[in-house]
Amino acid sequence: MNTTQVKAYGAADKDADLKELNINRREVSGKDIEIEILYCGVCHSDLHTARNDWGGTLYPAVPGHEIVGRITKVGSEVTKLKVGDLAGVGCLVGSCTTCESCKNDLEQYCTNGWVGTYNGADKHLGGHTFGGYSEKVVVDEHFVLKIPSNLNLAAVAPLLCAGITTWSPLRHWKVGKGSKVAVIGLGGLGHMAIKLAKGLGAEVTLFSRSPDKEKDALELGADAVVISTDEEHMKSVGGKFDLIIDTVPYVHDVNPYVSTLNINGTLVLVGYLGPLDPFLHTVPMIMGRKSVAGSLIGGIAETQEMLDFCGEHNIVSEIEIIKMQDINEAYERMLKSDVRYRFVIDMATLKA
Repeated sequence: MNTTQVKAYGAADKDADLKELNINRREVSGKDIEIEILYCGVCHSDLHTARNDWGGTLYPAVPGHEIVGRITKVGSEVTKLKVGDLAGVGCLVGSCTTCESCKNDLEQYCTNGWVGTYNGADKHLGGHTFGGYSEKVVVDEHFVLKIPSNLNLAAVAPLLCAGITTWSPLRHWKVGKGSKVAVIGLGGLGHMAIKLAKGLGAEVTLFSRSPDKEKDALELGADAVVISTDEEHMKSVGGKFDLIIDTVPYVHDVNPYVSTLNINGTLVLVGYLGPLDPFLHTVPMIMGRKSVAGSLIGGIAETQEMLDFCGEHNIVSEIEIIKMQDINEAYERMLKSDVRYRFVIDMATLKA
């Protein structure tokens, strides 16, 4: 298969800073779409992968799965989009398409293994996939998303991970007008959970350890803020919430939050991967038919639904735009929670 060499930014090993390198992209065939990448969001998963925090990283690692840009080429069998259209690519660039999950538009739960936008198995060129910290990407049209033209393109990028990660549980648990939703943590995921839940008509509360977050949360659309370290404040919302979206990315005690769920309520983890510590107490769950669940991103159809909804309601992420050359500094700032609320790379700086 013919390839084209393009500029990218990636890590050579887990201890290396990201720096400029060259990667190969396949030439467009049948159902492929080539996208010139204009902006790419920066996700905590990018950092964890680059530094092999989860194990299994393949090097060189080129992160980036919040990709937006303009289509420059399409294959002869493409019907979904055309040259010149705005397009996006999220966390998925492939799946088996034949398992029950894929048939039900749940490619993120493909039982034969979905293909990640980076660090996945590249079935076309061999080796592994490279992400959006690059000049362009070539993706099968099924995994390419239409971007509403009325939205700030740079601020759309984080919707393709942070947005869909919070949208999927909101839709699965049928949040709508009259629903009482709480969000734990006001970061990249948390601020999108507030915006999307409010857009769906829910009453939205932020749980935060810091009173300093109250002003921001209310400006983003939250109706109330509960300080989770204040026992009396927590007791005042006991048994209130239909759904709690827990966006905290590190190990923490979820038990106090379970007590704030309504009968049949669910706390869904979307930020943390790993064992719970301390253990989950089952008494409140059993006595109130309460659930603790987990959720990944969404499938392609659900992601498109989310983008269309955001276009209709003018919802985008709060972002800080950075140069490609500043990515290593941005990673360090992310570790200190020094970002409001998502970094987005202006990919034109890669060409400078």
